Amino acid sequence: MSSVSLTAAVRQNLLSLQDTASLTATTQNRLSTGKKVSSALDSPVNFFTAQSLSNRSSDLGTLLDNISNGIQAIQAANQGLTSIQKLVDSAKPTANQALATQITPTGTASSAYSAPSASGGTTINLFANGTAFSASIAQSASIDQALTALNSAATSAGVGNIFSKDTAGTKIVISANADIEFADTTSQTALGFTAGSGSAVSYGTTGSAVTGVAQAKELTVTGVKERANLAAQYNSLLTQIDQLAKDSSYNGVNLISNSATTNKLHISFNEKDTSNLDVQGVDATSKGLGLSSVNNTSGNNANVGNFLLDTDIKSTATTLTSAASTLRSNASTFGSNLSTVQNRQDFTKQLQNVLDTGASKLTDADLNEEAANSQALSTRQSLSISALSLANQAQQSILQLLR
Repeated sequence: MSSVSLTAAVRQNLLSLQDTASLTATTQNRLSTGKKVSSALDSPVNFFTAQSLSNRSSDLGTLLDNISNGIQAIQAANQGLTSIQKLVDSAKPTANQALATQITPTGTASSAYSAPSASGGTTINLFANGTAFSASIAQSASIDQALTALNSAATSAGVGNIFSKDTAGTKIVISANADIEFADTTSQTALGFTAGSGSAVSYGTTGSAVTGVAQAKELTVTGVKERANLAAQYNSLLTQIDQLAKDSSYNGVNLISNSATTNKLHISFNEKDTSNLDVQGVDATSKGLGLSSVNNTSGNNANVGNFLLDTDIKSTATTLTSAASTLRSNASTFGSNLSTVQNRQDFTKQLQNVLDTGASKLTDADLNEEAANSQALSTRQSLSISALSLANQAQQSILQLLR
């Protein structure tokens, strides 16, 4: 069978139509996908370069989520420190008010003073605000001589002249602006007071515990209840500090409720973790701040919970000042870390945008250009069809002769 013979002009026009159809298909694909490089076949270099840039952008996007969580955790910790600072500031006036509340024991002995009859006299043992002091009363000493010895010892203990005699001049009177306690019942009865009965007094100092005897019934002490109430308020504030520290967490991360050696937030800034920041946690609980509840305990800090002793209150005030300083320092550190992480977050977002833009420039099609190409190819196709028709006119003329 002989093949169909086409003229050179017809063949040339057919090739032109085929080229136009191929270009039209390519343009339509770019318009539909928006990509000029859809696979490695289109441009291996551009395709794999863009894929690498997109992959890194995606990795940075994952890191951004972790960075965002880190920022929130730091902000939660910083907010906790701010609130704890307010509680510490509230505790300071409580301690100061306790210090300003005077303890005033007053009372007159029920029995008249009797001069010591034993050779060598007698020794009166007392405590002034937890500090032991004693006075020696000579044998057969008069009441005035006894008062001189007692007030001399009391003045040396820092509480001044607290002993006097009643209007009859026969009984000893105690009136002080300090917590005065007898160390033993012998001292009580030697001055004409009734021996105390019941539980012995036991209260602490900043050094060691002090143990006396039960208060004589003739003495009335004011200020103890008020100081005890203030101590309860102080303890309540410490409880609130502990609860607030434990609640300052975000997504399971708490930077202020544990020791810094065991609590740490690690934030990665790049996909290989070669750029990172470790945010060290702090212990902002009452224990971590060096604050101790003033509870009635046995041993060396017995009865400190009543804020009985000025020295204990002053010690508490000192620890509050130290705790406030620690909180300010910790807040400053967290603020610095927060600024660093936020800066890296902004940088990562900008870098991610650069990577996405670079990838799109390598693979994205210019839709305006492709739309213009589509219009031009449509026109070219119409012209090619017309040219093909003209190329066939010579053979059509021969057909007319045969008819």
